[in-house]
Amino acid sequence: MRILAFESSAVGASVAYFRDGMPVATAFQASGLTHSRTLLPMMESLLQNAGLTMADVDLLAVSHGPGSFTGLRIGVSLVKGLAFAEDLPCVGVSTLEAQAYSMPRMDAVLCAVMDARAGQVYNALFDLSGEQPVRMCEDRAITVAELRAELEKITRPIVLMGDGAHLLADCGELAVPHLRMQNACGVARAAERLYRPDAGFTAAALRPEYLRLPQAERERLAREKEQERKQTL
Repeated sequence: MRILAFESSAVGASVAYFRDGMPVATAFQASGLTHSRTLLPMMESLLQNAGLTMADVDLLAVSHGPGSFTGLRIGVSLVKGLAFAEDLPCVGVSTLEAQAYSMPRMDAVLCAVMDARAGQVYNALFDLSGEQPVRMCEDRAITVAELRAELEKITRPIVLMGDGAHLLADCGELAVPHLRMQNACGVARAAERLYRPDAGFTAAALRPEYLRLPQAERERLAREKEQERKQTL
């Protein structure tokens, strides 16, 4: 299967083209420019440099969350547009699960962790001892203190990965730098495991998975609650 995968859930953006489970071309950029300016040109450059076109793609894949609300919307919107235009199936995969698929097999627990701000992280735990990563919990938004307390109870070696790994560096071993951040290679590998031709992986079904409300929505709800409180006084 030929997969074109995208990752835009954090500061860095990446694109990868896989053929039969192997990387053919990859691109990564963390220059500070917005993903709306970088992601599509990265894809076009990657395909051109590899001598490929969209006709060489069987499946589109994207990390659909958790992560930066703006970054997720940009990545998901791009893939939905490409899927509609090229009549291709598309798979949204968990950003945290994609991180697990970036790691080699080892006798360890992977703590995939992304900084969610306000003292919280996005997290999931995976057992890396088998042929494929095995989930130990669902994706969740959890406080740093709560996750630290949970990790302290684990007796096996712990590897920390993701842009929030430094927040818990005392709880395990940090993944090597070139594997620590989210990347499209993990997205491609996770998508290949997840995809089934008859499972409804369409552009219409693809949407971001935020885990919590965007900040603007949280602020709006807080204002409404405050207004309701004042009206009852």
